[in-house]
Amino acid sequence: MNLDLLIAYLQNKLNDDLFKLGLYQCILAFLVACFVAVISIPVIIKISELKSLMEKPGERRSHSTPTPTFGGIAIFAAILIAYFLWPSIDQTDVYRTDLSVAGMTILFFIGIKDDLVGIDPNKKILFQVLAAMILIFFGDLKVDYLYGIMGFHHIEEIISILLTCFIFIALTNAINLIDGIDGLAGGIATIASGTFGTWFLLTNHFTMACLAFTLTGSLLGFLRFNFSKTSKIFMGNTGSLIIGFMLAFFAVRFVSLNASYRFEPTAFFNAPIIAIVILIVPIFDTLRVFLVRILARRSPFSADRNHMHHILLDNGLSHAQATAVLCGASFVNTLLFFLLHRNITNTESLLILGVLFGLYMIASFTLKMRAMYIATHPRRRKAVLRRELQSGIIGRRIIDYL
Repeated sequence: MNLDLLIAYLQNKLNDDLFKLGLYQCILAFLVACFVAVISIPVIIKISELKSLMEKPGERRSHSTPTPTFGGIAIFAAILIAYFLWPSIDQTDVYRTDLSVAGMTILFFIGIKDDLVGIDPNKKILFQVLAAMILIFFGDLKVDYLYGIMGFHHIEEIISILLTCFIFIALTNAINLIDGIDGLAGGIATIASGTFGTWFLLTNHFTMACLAFTLTGSLLGFLRFNFSKTSKIFMGNTGSLIIGFMLAFFAVRFVSLNASYRFEPTAFFNAPIIAIVILIVPIFDTLRVFLVRILARRSPFSADRNHMHHILLDNGLSHAQATAVLCGASFVNTLLFFLLHRNITNTESLLILGVLFGLYMIASFTLKMRAMYIATHPRRRKAVLRRELQSGIIGRRIIDYL
């Protein structure tokens, strides 16, 4: 990326009265969303305790005491209040953003039911498809151009619809899958929504930017309690479903809009790859656990403690440390691709992504081996390792260690 050109572009933007108005609105939306989340969560915690609506510790749970799990209600309320508080400066995406709020509302109530009494996974997927189709058909939101990646440019409408629907389902569930330790899903989503929001702001899509920053603000307000020792709360399926859906909306709109800004300093010639990198942790982790489960001849949707955050915990890291490692990796990868995207081709970008995924697999294998070694009594570690090497057990259990 040409930093001098970008700096000049930003200086020019700061002299634009319309941009400054959009910037102020985004800042206010961010602050209001954060404030609403902060003041509403203590009320939700109190009601949850009075009604015994707590998530109890279990074998796959990473907490040791009953904890309220309706933080998603505060996130949802914060987004609604902050988004509808001010009139939109630009009308380009108002209809789409309103539809996204409608889709988010559908998933909010599905998440509430799931947190209270549980819901059949197939029904949950069905409602995710419904929410996505509202945006696809009524909001004309589709990924129909692939920027020449793997030789694909414009794609057929039916393929575009199916691809866009798949993106919504995949990202919605990917965020749900990484919501296993304090701060991880919220931290990753904060980085992603802030990144998308900044790009929307710089390209004068103020309605999209405002919505993205309301999500960022609501998440920061939530994280203040998610990390708390005395007033802890989880986002629950209510939170992870609406967050994943909104991030999918931002990602698809980011990809579709970039084709119109090919000659701007803010344009990305490999926008689909950049969108993947922004959400690299949930995407890579979901791919890895699904691959391992399939290789082990299990359902890819079967539950286990094989996510990267579980592996980091088994290696002695705390929740905060594991979250910092994964959020740091997400931020660094995003920053590097932002700086290098104009200097590398789509093929090179795909190759780098492949290498990163390979390194991710190697890291998970190494860390699982280390966790097994740590879990063994110090006097037996060498004997256990020697016996497994001699018997060939390690060779047969490589898939388990991935």
